[in-house]
Amino acid sequence: MFVSVMIEPGSLESGKFLVDILTRYGFTKVQRCCWENMKVREDELSNLKKDLDRVTDYYDKIRLYQFPVNGLFVITEMKQKKMRKCQFSAGTSAQGKNPAGKKTVSSQNKNLPPAKKVSVNTKKT
Repeated sequence: MFVSVMIEPGSLESGKFLVDILTRYGFTKVQRCCWENMKVREDELSNLKKDLDRVTDYYDKIRLYQFPVNGLFVITEMKQKKMRKCQFSAGTSAQGKNPAGKKTVSSQNKNLPPAKKVSVNTKKT
């Protein structure tokens, strides 16, 4: 299964521990705080979660994106040493059932014009 891990360590020490664990499990760094592995087995994922829980503290935040897990997309979040899990299937949307897999646009206002591109100057003066 595909697993992506987003880490936000609360301290430099726990960040080093998290990186060490992720590299031991074969994850590669794809962005600053994002690690991915395309070939994770169920038993490895269970051990990974235990190892991550062992080295984290109250201030660390971790989010795991897993697909497929019994045909579902699963997001597991660890925040303040508590694990939370959210599961999504192809037939559901954020507001409930999505009939026949149709695309829903419930949170967008169709009357608004498209967003304009804005350039931002980030130089310090």
